[in-house]
Amino acid sequence: MSSSSQLGKSESSSMSNHQRLYDFAKMALIKIFAHPYATVCELYCGEASDAHKWLDSQIANYIGIDVSSSAIQQIRQSLGDNNNKSCTTHFFHLDPSTESIEIRLEDKTNTVDFVCCLQHLQLCFETEEKARRLLQNVSSLLKPGGYFLGITPDSSTIWAKYQKNVESYHNRSSSMKPNIVPNCIRTENYTIAFEVEEEKFPLFGKKYQLKFANDVSAETHCLVHFPSLIRLAREAGLEYVEIQNLTEFYDDNRAQLAGLLTNYAPNLLDTRGKLLPRSYDVLGLYTTFIFQKPDPEIAPPITTPILQDASYNLDEGTSWWDEEINGHVVDSSIGLGMISEQKGILGPGPAELRFPEAL
Repeated sequence: MSSSSQLGKSESSSMSNHQRLYDFAKMALIKIFAHPYATVCELYCGEASDAHKWLDSQIANYIGIDVSSSAIQQIRQSLGDNNNKSCTTHFFHLDPSTESIEIRLEDKTNTVDFVCCLQHLQLCFETEEKARRLLQNVSSLLKPGGYFLGITPDSSTIWAKYQKNVESYHNRSSSMKPNIVPNCIRTENYTIAFEVEEEKFPLFGKKYQLKFANDVSAETHCLVHFPSLIRLAREAGLEYVEIQNLTEFYDDNRAQLAGLLTNYAPNLLDTRGKLLPRSYDVLGLYTTFIFQKPDPEIAPPITTPILQDASYNLDEGTSWWDEEINGHVVDSSIGLGMISEQKGILGPGPAELRFPEAL
């Protein structure tokens, strides 16, 4: 066993169950994509770096980018004893959502097989400018045919749960003040609290606090609006491949992944290798995302559906069901009582929230 594998196991042994599930999902995605001699760039590599997972796949080059110089130094130290001398590592201190990689890393452009963002894509959705800059940087790093992949909280799931809470509240409290909106989602595994109590909001900068049971503090995230992600990726030259909720990702690959998850956390599966309800609840909070930079010399480029954002007033915000997706407009007059008819409004997510037609 390589020292990097031992590092991963020691880290896993100290994790909570939800951390183990998330780490398992990252490992599974890397195992599916990684191949020997590849060049990989990890964005926001400093916190819970996955460098050792990539190095175990015998890649040739690893590039780590993070906003924290101290975090980069810690990764350098943790990889110092790595025996995989065939892989070169380079680290850069910069923010890929605000700085130009083409200027800072000119010699790395168009050289990377995989750019991954396994932690913080959602933070880039604080503003449209940050999301656009990140995707432009990804495109500049990737060689033709390369992939941009990662994991992010599934806004489809989160927003659907929130809307159901709002619907339930209005059904119970029709006589109460109409402008009061509940701002929390609670399960036995986690609590999600939106910073602003509202039913309408802009496509960027919608912040919430996610706190898992037994965690001391909450994490601050922004909802990722998937149609906007696909649109901005297309503008940057990246074509949509797939966005898939982690519960479906696991079910689709269960034959290959059940053994891996058993090694990570054997108490999260039943005897048939199926996810226990608490595991399903946690995994369902997240989704994979995959984009590709087309290589016109190998095959015709993939065609991403053109997702046109409906016009909206930035002062008033917009409800996500007012969006026009694939030419299908969902009328906001449907109201809170018809959530089941608002399928696919946010893009791929759980089965009941998928686009009405395949992309």
